[in-house]
Amino acid sequence: MNILCKLLGITTNASAHGLFIDHMLEVVHWFMFALFIGWSIFLAYCFWRFHRSRNPRASYTGNKSKLSTHIEIGVVGIEAMLLLGFAFPIWAQRVAKNQLPDPAESVVVHAVAEQFGWNFHYPGPDGKFGRRSLSLVSASNPIGLNPADPDGADDFVAKNSMVLPLNKPAVVYISSKDVIHNYGVPAMRVGQDAIPGMQVPIWFTPVRTGTFDIVCAQLCGANHANMVGVLEVQNPDEFDSWLKSKAPAPVPAAAAQASVLAPVVPKG
Repeated sequence: MNILCKLLGITTNASAHGLFIDHMLEVVHWFMFALFIGWSIFLAYCFWRFHRSRNPRASYTGNKSKLSTHIEIGVVGIEAMLLLGFAFPIWAQRVAKNQLPDPAESVVVHAVAEQFGWNFHYPGPDGKFGRRSLSLVSASNPIGLNPADPDGADDFVAKNSMVLPLNKPAVVYISSKDVIHNYGVPAMRVGQDAIPGMQVPIWFTPVRTGTFDIVCAQLCGANHANMVGVLEVQNPDEFDSWLKSKAPAPVPAAAAQASVLAPVVPKG
């Protein structure tokens, strides 16, 4: 982590793409610092140059120098360079659909927000997510997982706790059960609104093990400040063990068939 980010109190980066974002932040802040020094010197010069003791009578001709115009044009040019040369390419790389990692080589998780917590839906060993419906949401089924869908038989939900492996791309599909929230992980340099009725993907590759905060970065109600989760990045072996420990027990064939054939009655 660079010195300037430490001085600014920015959380230590823990993602592969975070270095580019931190570099952009560093360039912008050094530019802002240079502007602050430059305009402060110019302001001090104006106080000295145009003090009434030096100019007892008003001058109606005004300043004929083009220096200030050249400086302003230079500032605009540098700002355009920052946008076109740094900010736009980084943003385009993050939002381009063809940049989404291959699901077969990634960990895919559904993050379902609610007032005031996070539900992290994992697909289980088969790698397939079961269907969900808001009409099936209950205290025992927080994401409305359809029990008649065989793809969801091995799915599980982790409440306010997300676990990912080190050095493997993670694709997180963000959604919400109620109001607009925001999935924000400062250490991973990612943030995305959770919008009801939509699933928006966000992706990153953890490069540092440890425990990191997941926050809701969108005001969502009275207990918004308490909507905090935890992201734990583990070594691949530890992550595999964690997955096995969370996988539901196998359902007997007869019971599974009965579950599939049984009609699903939505909440009234």
